[in-house]
Amino acid sequence: MPELPEVETVRDGLARHVLGRTVTDIRVLRDYSVRAHAGGPGGLADELVGRTLDAAVRRGKFLWLLLGEPGGGGSRDAGGAGDGAAAALMAHLGMSGQLLVRAGGAVHGEHPHLRVRLSLSGATPGEPGIALDFVDQRTFGHLSVQDLVPTPDGAPGGLGADLAAVPAPVAHIARDPLDPAFRGEDVARALRRRRTGVKRALLDQTLVSGIGNIYADEALWRARLHHARPTDRMRQGDAVRVLEAAEEVMREALAQGGTSFDALYVNVNGASGYFSRSLAVYGQEGEPCRRCGTTIRREAFMNRSSHFCPKCQRLR
Repeated sequence: MPELPEVETVRDGLARHVLGRTVTDIRVLRDYSVRAHAGGPGGLADELVGRTLDAAVRRGKFLWLLLGEPGGGGSRDAGGAGDGAAAALMAHLGMSGQLLVRAGGAVHGEHPHLRVRLSLSGATPGEPGIALDFVDQRTFGHLSVQDLVPTPDGAPGGLGADLAAVPAPVAHIARDPLDPAFRGEDVARALRRRRTGVKRALLDQTLVSGIGNIYADEALWRARLHHARPTDRMRQGDAVRVLEAAEEVMREALAQGGTSFDALYVNVNGASGYFSRSLAVYGQEGEPCRRCGTTIRREAFMNRSSHFCPKCQRLR
């Protein structure tokens, strides 16, 4: 499943390519891909056609586009705040969802796994339109228009806009380590109050969002912590260190376009990231630890796997 760096790569691409454009048409090729929208395919078209895409926003692994009022020309200021927005087009990428920008609008060739196509106007008068395609091979992802609700702390809802609101389904999702409003010391204290293993805590999106299996393993390796280390026995410094390691590894992955293992992980132009070449432990079972040379091990974990160095990350 795409994790924070992969989703942020998509958000950044959307911010550069689709903002300021108006939805002129929508084609839903698979109803299941809009199942989260209460009005179905017809209701989605009613909600979207004529509205401007004002800002691309992300919190953790969740991504949304703020919508301007129909015929209002958008509410986006110079910073892409979208302060007048009351609704958003939310994209849940699931395991294989992609948002791809296509030149030439609806006449462009279709991807074999195209599920939804939004036709968008030119960003300026006379500029050709484009298409925004939602492609999803495994069909776990979906699109929907959602009302916005205020953030409990009054801070911006996520990276990409100043608006202190999030789509209603995202209201329970915690801030992520790349969010300017993220407070590492406070999250570290909350982590230590949990009675669980540290990796389980890192994967809890209500505590800290955006961290998935890949970056949890990489952060724990950098922090020299075993994935089963009890959180209630951790020192504050250890908890802060692993959160800082998660931020560090995700920023490095983001600089390389995310972690790509196959063609499913791509940005809005269809280009893959290459951070998989820099992974220290995830997927490295049987390889020597880059720090001490000990053979990397893999253990079953929550129907997935944990990769770690048995010497650098001892369970104490």
